[in-house]
Amino acid sequence: MAKPKHRSVSVERVIAAPAERIFAVLIDPSRHCEIDGSGTLARLTTSNAPLTLGSTFSMRIKVGVSYTVKNRVLEFEENRLITWAHWQGQRWSYQLEPQPDGDTLVRETFDWSTAKLPRSVELIGAHRKNVPNMEKTLERLAALVESPADDD
Repeated sequence: MAKPKHRSVSVERVIAAPAERIFAVLIDPSRHCEIDGSGTLARLTTSNAPLTLGSTFSMRIKVGVSYTVKNRVLEFEENRLITWAHWQGQRWSYQLEPQPDGDTLVRETFDWSTAKLPRSVELIGAHRKNVPNMEKTLERLAALVESPADDD
C-alpha cells in the first residue's frame, strides 16, 4: 500500500449560525457527546469548564471496550479555531470562517501527521472512517445551533 501524500482529512459545511454560537458549543466539552457523529463518545469524565489554550479534558470512549482518553487543546483562536490532541498525537481541529450573510463555514479536520504511529492509523483505516463520522458531526452541530429557539 502506498504511503499517503497527506496525513489529514477534512470535511466542511456552511452552518446558518454565527461563529460565536458554534464556537460556544465546541469549547464546551460536555456538548461533545451531543455532536459526536462517530457514536464513540460516551461521556465527559472531567470538568465541563470552557476550553482554552492548554486546557485538558477527558472523554470516555466506547469502541468495543471502554477507555478514557485525555486531550489537550493545542491551538485556540476565539470564535475561529480550536485544535486538540490526545497522547497518541492525532489532532482534531475546527476552523470557523464567518460568511458575509451571517452563516459560518465550519471545517473539521482529522490530522494524523503528528501521530506517534501514523501508519497504525492507516492500517486500521481510521482516516477513511473519520470522514463520514465528521460529516455526521457537522450535521449534528448544525441541527443544534440552527434551531429556531436559538434565533436572536
